[in-house]
Amino acid sequence: MAEIVLFHHALGLTAGIIAFADELRKAGHIVHTPDLFVGHSFNDLAQGMEFVNALGFGEVIKRGEQAVQALPTNLVYAGFSLGVLPAQKLAQTRFGARGALLIGSCVPVAEFGPAWPRELPVQIHAMDADPFFVGEGDIEAARELIAQAKHGELFLYPGDHHVFVDSSLPAYDAEATALLLKRVLAFLSAI
Repeated sequence: MAEIVLFHHALGLTAGIIAFADELRKAGHIVHTPDLFVGHSFNDLAQGMEFVNALGFGEVIKRGEQAVQALPTNLVYAGFSLGVLPAQKLAQTRFGARGALLIGSCVPVAEFGPAWPRELPVQIHAMDADPFFVGEGDIEAARELIAQAKHGELFLYPGDHHVFVDSSLPAYDAEATALLLKRVLAFLSAI
């Protein structure tokens, strides 16, 4: 059993994020889903990003750090898209991390330190034609990160959707999500 902190994407803490967390809970894991937007949620990515831009990426990361202060340190940090920012930073810098799950995004390792902790297991998941992940350089950052990790995997799924794992959104891909969930559960059982 793992204890996981799952950070939401730029649309906020949606029903689809809660549903994904519930799937992990059904497998016996403890899952925390902090609401970094404090009740705000959006139907459209442009609206969500407008909110994020007003808030600031630094504030999103800070809120993620605050969300785990009262939690134990032996956590798996997981994030969807925007939520990868606090998840990756905490995994890279907070003592005791057990693993990282980065879904739909990855930033260069140098953003949070000199290197990825070699022994820290990580999985990165995205669609192979996602315009954000592939088109904005996340895929290169992911490959660099995986190269530094002793136990790292990058999984690419066919398609061009960014938040394909969120069942409450039109971009949801049930088949890709089922495979992703299977891989995530295997990852969690191995750490």
